[in-house]
Parts: sequence; structure tokens; C-alpha cells
Amino acid sequence: MNPQISYVHGASDIPLLGETIGENLRKTVEKFPNHDALICAHQEYKATYQEFYDQVTQVSKALIALGAKSGDRVGIWSPNCYQWVLLQYATARTGVIMVNINPAYRTSELIFVLNQSEISYLFSALQFKTSNYQKMVEDAREFTTSLKEEIFWDKSWENFLEKGKSISDETLAEREQKVQFDDPVNIQYTSGTTGFPKGVTLSHHNILNNGYFIGIRLHYSEKDRVCIPVPFFHCFGMVIGNLACTSHGATMVIPNDSFDPIKTLETVEKEKCTSLYGVPTMFIAMLHEMQKREFEVSSLRTGVMAGSVCPPEVMKKVEEKMNMKEITICYGMTETSPVSTQTKIGTPFEKQIHSVGTIHNHLEIKIINPETGAIVNRGENGELCTRGYSVMLKYWNNPEGTKQVLDEQRWMHTGDLAQMDDEGYINISGRIKDLIIRGGENISPKEIEDFLYTYPGVQDAQIIGVPSEKYGEEVMAWIKVREGAEVKEDELLSFCKEKIAHYKVPKYWKFVEEFPMTISGKIRKVEMREISIKELGL
Repeated sequence: MNPQISYVHGASDIPLLGETIGENLRKTVEKFPNHDALICAHQEYKATYQEFYDQVTQVSKALIALGAKSGDRVGIWSPNCYQWVLLQYATARTGVIMVNINPAYRTSELIFVLNQSEISYLFSALQFKTSNYQKMVEDAREFTTSLKEEIFWDKSWENFLEKGKSISDETLAEREQKVQFDDPVNIQYTSGTTGFPKGVTLSHHNILNNGYFIGIRLHYSEKDRVCIPVPFFHCFGMVIGNLACTSHGATMVIPNDSFDPIKTLETVEKEKCTSLYGVPTMFIAMLHEMQKREFEVSSLRTGVMAGSVCPPEVMKKVEEKMNMKEITICYGMTETSPVSTQTKIGTPFEKQIHSVGTIHNHLEIKIINPETGAIVNRGENGELCTRGYSVMLKYWNNPEGTKQVLDEQRWMHTGDLAQMDDEGYINISGRIKDLIIRGGENISPKEIEDFLYTYPGVQDAQIIGVPSEKYGEEVMAWIKVREGAEVKEDELLSFCKEKIAHYKVPKYWKFVEEFPMTISGKIRKVEMREISIKELGL
């Protein structure tokens, strides 16, 4: 193999797990029956591994009694709660495919998902924030033919569990024996920037192994207590969160139904969590609260930051002020279960902030010229492609969409621009379609964002491209100012002019209190662009 080319294979002496999620959970329960498995702060719920397993058994039997057959799709539409986790493992044990529905969806999106994956049964909260789920489900009913029944946590969950009492242990065991680790277990809809969402179909093998190897990089054991404020409907919550815990006997800790910086910090303090997850904007919000009052977070050791690359200033503060000296950066996408690369504990700080780590065990990565498909040399920019156990089975009922991203050699084309250095570290430089091209100059939004973070008073910065007759695109900055600070456009302008190339200096500025976000904490740049074009009259 040519060492100069951008290809790497994650050779490993730790074998892949050749088992289902249910089998893996059973082994953990046998090892740590009396150890805390799941704590849900906002519901005052707590269960040991044995109690958790018994409750999963109850839910599994209830699913069989409900009529859910192997391969049936069961939807879950809810913010984080303990029932969510029970259902995740019960569907896996009974061969049912769980379909995660984004809690931010409205009626038309719900109808699309119900029909696209032909959901038979739907588990849901009654409401969440401004969403009246019950009303939306009622409205959706006449437009769907597959939905047989819906179960609401606060209304019909207990009744549902009661039904399971008629199912014997033998019936459940028979069902479990038929489940194979290559079977689909989960469908997650990705919010692609164009067209309808696509249902990423993942197997036991995909997500169990990904969770397991993430846990290995984090040095997880039964002693770890992992605070999970990220949403379960997303891989971050249910794989990097739940499966990384249960495959190592660690404790899953849910601080709230959705992210709240104060409740998260209070939960870390009360439950003495050793690990904490979040996207950079969540860590920024928690650090902000820590300036106002003290939280005892010295129990923290590690965690995961993912979703977007972390600004160096933020990473320094997370390591120092939150005691997370062993925090790791993860990179991936739903289609790859999700993690393809992760920094290792002990990675030099420079690599921690300027890369997304090295390849995960048992996977392959190559970086190609998107035009020709040829592998580029190390240090050159190209599209990152991943191959291996983590690559999704397909997009559900969408062969055309699957073909667009998954080639004949089973390489997943991510659409992300990346570089690989001589040591195999990967640096993500942006989305192929996020790149701003101004007068022929390629501009990475991330580079300008990182630069603006260093200005005193700037809490967060996001860069987008907006249309320009003269240059094709112009740079625009959205700025969130720290509480109590005052930052003016002309100050930032002169700060930029002194330090970065003229073509990278934002032409337009917008000061905001919040950015439009997906419920999983990712900034919606498509929406920012739409708002800006309208406001600027472009």
C-alpha cells in the first residue's frame, strides 16, 4: 500500500461482537445485576441492571401481546425519558424495528414517516414544549393506512404493560432466538438539506459494535456514570449514549427530557457522573452557567463532544473548568452508526482541537477527489468515505437514494470534505455543499468561526454564504454575544481586517440571541441562509 495516499484501516486485536443487542445486554446483567443501569432525574426513576432487564422483559412481552411481529416497524415520538430506553432494548429483543421520530416534527412530517416506513404501532408523549403530539397523531390518522394503535406514556403505557402478563417466558424466548445480529433494528430519519428525510436502516451489528468500541476509547467500565443530555432519537443519545453504557456495564443518566444546562450540571453533581456528552453549543451554555454559580463537577473524567468541531477556547475551558481532561471528539453520521473517527485519551491538545481523531477499530477510510473518485494524497482535501461493519444496510424503501451514497464496493460517501495527515488524523474542513465560493476562492466557514470565537465578548459565531451578483457568494456572520458584553459590528470588522484574508472578512453581520437549530443541537445553516436572503433582499 502506498503510505502517501489518504487510506487507512483500523486494524484491531479486539474482535467485533457477533451477537444481538439483547444477548449483549443479558451478559452485562449477569456480570453486574445490582449495579445502577438507568437513572432518569426528571422522572425520579432508578433501576439496577437486573431491574432494568426485568422491565425490558415486561415491555418485550407487551409488544408481543400488542401484535408486533418480527420486522414490524414501531415508531417512537418522544423526548428523553426512561420508557424510551426500555422500548429501545425491548424492540431489539423481539426482532421489531424501532423507528425514531424527531420530537420537533409537525403533522406533515409525522405523516411522511408513518407512511414511508409503514409504522404499525406508535409510542408517544402526549405533548412536548409547543407540540401537542396527541392532536397531531389524531390529525395524521386519516392519511396513514399502516398505523394500528398508538400508546401514550401518560395515558396508555400502564395498560400496555398489563397486556404483556399474558405472554409466557417461553414465547418471548422463542422470539428472541429468531433474532439475528444482521437484522435491521432501527430506522432513523436524516434531515438532509434537500428533499424528504431518508430512513437510515441500521442493524444490531452496526450500532451495538459502534457503541462498544466508543466505550473502549472512553475507557468505560462498570464504574462509569454517563450523563446523556443529548436526544435519544438521534444516534448520539441511543448509541454513543445508551449502547456504549450497556455494553460495558456503565450507568445511563438522563438529566432532563431535553437539554437544560442547569439541570445537566445539577445531575452531574448529584449523581457524581464521570462522563458527559454534548455538542459544542451545549458545552458553551454549561460553561456560561458555571460562571454564575458553582457546581461540583470534579467527578467528571471524560465525555464526548460531537456534532461540529469544537472551538479551541471552548475545549480549553471544558478540560480545565469541567475537569474533563479525557474528553474525546467523535465524528460520524447516522449512516455510519454513527462514529467513524474518535480522538483517543491522551491525544495531544493540538490534535484534539484541529482534528476529529483517528479511524475507529475495524473500519476503513479513504479520501477521494469527488470529481474523479481517485484517492488523494495525504494532506490534500477530498471527500471522506467510510467502509466496514458500521455502514448502514440501506435507506428504507429508497433504493435510488441508497445508490447515491453507497457505491458498489460498499463505501459510504459522506459528503464531508476532509484531509488525512501523515499520522492518520482526520481533519474535517466542511461539507461539500457548506463551502463558500467567493470569486473563485474556496472559503471554509469553520475557519472564520474559530477565528471569531477568539474575540472577547463573542459567545458563538456561525458563518454562511449568501448570494452575490459580483462574486457568486459573500460571507455573512451571525454572532451571539456573551451576556453582559457589548460587541459592535465595526469592532469585529477591524479585528477581522487586521488578521484574516480580505476575501474571508464577512460582508454582512447579524447579532442574534439564538441560532436556528435541529433538536439534536446542530445549527441549521440552510434556515439561516433563507432568513438572511430575505432580510437582506438578495
